[in-house]
Formats: sequence, structure tokens, C-alpha cells
Amino acid sequence: MNEVYETDAFLRIYDASEKKEQEWIDKIKNQLAENLEVGKPLRFPWFREKKFEGKRLYFFTNEKTKRIVLVAFGIKRDQQKIIMFLLVNKERYLKIIS
Repeated sequence: MNEVYETDAFLRIYDASEKKEQEWIDKIKNQLAENLEVGKPLRFPWFREKKFEGKRLYFFTNEKTKRIVLVAFGIKRDQQKIIMFLLVNKERYLKIIS
């Protein structure tokens, strides 16, 4: 069983999301607890996204520790900005799951 974590920023986004989005995120969290390879890799095998309607859920994984951290959820239009921000700050997120 994998451990799934969320950043404080992600929890604020989650709390502000619609009920159906929260239910979908909860479903993905359960999938991630079972399987680290959920979603599409983004440039690296440890950085992934999962699509929901016009939005994307972004997360980092660690094969060795079997941990995942959910870091962002945003619209397609902001995808590039979100990805660049997460990659610039990746050490902070990877430290959580080390």
C-alpha cells in the first residue's frame, strides 16, 4: 500500500473545488494508494498528471518509499505555468516523499 500526501496549497484548492471534483480526486487518491503508475508522466517518471474534464491533477511519486504527494489541481489553460512552477520547486515536494 502506498502513502498519499497533500501539500497545504493543494488542500486549499481541494476545499475550494466542486463536490464532483473532490469525489474524483478522492477516487484518484485511492487508485494511487494501490498503484504508483496512475496518470501520464510529465517529462519524468516521478512527475505525473491525471485529467478530469478540463482540469489536471498534478502529483509527484517516489518508487522507493512508495509515497505520493498531490501538489496542484488546475485548468488546462494554466497547465504550462503550473508545470513550470512545480518543476522549479520540485526539491520541496520530493523532500516530502523521500
